Amino acid sequence: MSKIPFNKPFLTGKETEYIRQAVASGKISGDGIFTEKCSRYFQEKYGFKKVLLTTSCTDALEMAAILVDIKPGDEVIVPSYTFVSTANAFVLRGAKIIFADSSNGDPNIDPETIEELITPRTRAIVPMHYAGVACQMDRIMDIARKYGLFVIEDAAQAIDSYYQGKPLGSLGHLAAFSFHETKNIISGEGGMLVINDAQFIKRAEIIREKGTNRSSFFRGEVDKYGWVDIGSSFLPSEIIAAFLFAQLENLEQIQHQRMKIWHTYYSALHSLQDEGYVKLPCIPEFASNNAHMFFLLCRNLNERSGLIDYLKKNDILSVFHYISLHKSPFYLDKHDGRDLKNADRYSDILVRLPFYYELTDDNIRFIIEQVKNYFHARVPDN
Repeated sequence: MSKIPFNKPFLTGKETEYIRQAVASGKISGDGIFTEKCSRYFQEKYGFKKVLLTTSCTDALEMAAILVDIKPGDEVIVPSYTFVSTANAFVLRGAKIIFADSSNGDPNIDPETIEELITPRTRAIVPMHYAGVACQMDRIMDIARKYGLFVIEDAAQAIDSYYQGKPLGSLGHLAAFSFHETKNIISGEGGMLVINDAQFIKRAEIIREKGTNRSSFFRGEVDKYGWVDIGSSFLPSEIIAAFLFAQLENLEQIQHQRMKIWHTYYSALHSLQDEGYVKLPCIPEFASNNAHMFFLLCRNLNERSGLIDYLKKNDILSVFHYISLHKSPFYLDKHDGRDLKNADRYSDILVRLPFYYELTDDNIRFIIEQVKNYFHARVPDN
């Protein structure tokens, strides 16, 4: 059997045709026909108030930090177990990051630890929906309302996922999505800012267009445009939007196949959980599963490292995920010293199995077989 990669980008077949159409339109710099198609798709399907495509989820988070007016010395509560962009977007504005621990049962932020972290300098909470599984958003929004804080959903992994029937990305004041090649829906790189609070819409357009009111000018709302605010070049090209739209047209097909793969893994590996070797992903009753990834929780770091090595020797690429940000070289001396045991535990024990649309039944059977072989060959811990 040939090597099984961790990820393989899936192409629907229409991407290059739509890119050709974008080029033929004579406008490939952004905010053209495919940008409009993508934006309308998200607003109509999920009820988002306003959608702005960006060049990455990182850019969308950086725009959010500007929109909520983060200033030096402000504090922002962020999970430690997340990608660096979740925190870095606010560090760039001068914020102090206050790291929150994960829940005991899943890698998402523990909402019961948030309130004790709030001070008069706190400005925002940034929950990240790990593996596309919703955080406890009602609790988080209640806390935010109580203290007058903004909530920015890091929904990088959460396309087509829901909290109590409501689309993720529609619950906070702002939200950021990713279309990186490892996500369910891709455009190579690419992202999206979702604006649910109307007060941010006009300024968001300005920030995305280098601080100019260019969007208003092209809509005929002003007779000339100029520099009116801070901003940057967050607008993606029409080529990226064309690629993305080809993916969106096939969202249901993509999600159906990914869910099939996820449930195959879950059913076949459940015996390892019953035997006490691993824990499988837990989907709370309030959340849906968008099949973004499939992970296992090993019993300790040595077992996790051994599993990754064993699979690699059998031509299967599995990977761990985040290293706790509060222990990162950049932020170690800035963290307040609190022990975030759950974030550290997930850093040590979580392993992600290969997961992509074109993963064949034979591939999946082989991966499952090798995972079981690894654990069954080990002497059980006492």
